[in-house]
Amino acid sequence: MPPDIYLAPSLPAAVDALDERGEAGAPLAGGTWIMRAPLRGAAFKPAYVALSRIAALKTIAVGEARIEIGAGATHAALAKALDGLSGLEALATAAGKSANPAVRHMATVGGNLAAHDFAAADLVPALLALGAEVEIAGRRGEERMAIETFLHRRTALGPGRLLTKIVLPRSAARSAHARLPLRKAGDYPVAVVSLAVTLDGAGRIAIADIAVGSVEAVARRWTSLEAALAGQALDPDTLARLAETHSADFTGRDGVEAPGWYRVRVLPALVRRAATLLLAAA
Repeated sequence: MPPDIYLAPSLPAAVDALDERGEAGAPLAGGTWIMRAPLRGAAFKPAYVALSRIAALKTIAVGEARIEIGAGATHAALAKALDGLSGLEALATAAGKSANPAVRHMATVGGNLAAHDFAAADLVPALLALGAEVEIAGRRGEERMAIETFLHRRTALGPGRLLTKIVLPRSAARSAHARLPLRKAGDYPVAVVSLAVTLDGAGRIAIADIAVGSVEAVARRWTSLEAALAGQALDPDTLARLAETHSADFTGRDGVEAPGWYRVRVLPALVRRAATLLLAAA
């Protein structure tokens, strides 16, 4: 039997519908991950609450101090909105290079974050490196939390909660995103590195924020390398050497596209590539 689909006319109606359906329901946005559930051996939910008519979830508001991204914005819309904005290059690249053009016009930011079993999600490491926060709506109000907290709590938030917005601070940092698809551009990446750096007056790294995706089951910050980069010149070979020194921090996940050890082995090269992109953009 196909799942029941309710087309929510507004955000409050969507939250009410999700709350009423409980564990039997789930939100449905672009559907690019949900529709492939049978291919992963997973079952559809009995009911879905479709969000496509809720305009507020698609809004991208670019301000001087921060950027607010509706969870229903597509990857293509996000890449277009961020094009040319200083400091947000990592997220613009992640949104503009993920999957293929057809998927980018359907897949949403919220779907990328909410798919807890999708280790290769491109947007997650970029949002981690840029210090994003997310907003969650429910019948009892809204809650904002750091993206790291959301990634660890997302499977325990319970029914009736909906990711509605991503908030990014704007800063003087510069950022870059490097990914390695194994064969062609549309493949899931073997590994992803997002890097944001703030330079001091002498041109050395004052603050480094680095996140790694697709290597382990959940993307995360590379905190030991962040600490090691403080005070270093933005030299791609130096950063790659330090990345190799700290690569034992990761235990790669085995998958059909690559073994775990290979995902870890390529990280220094991706750090070098991200640093080279930063230098080229200076």
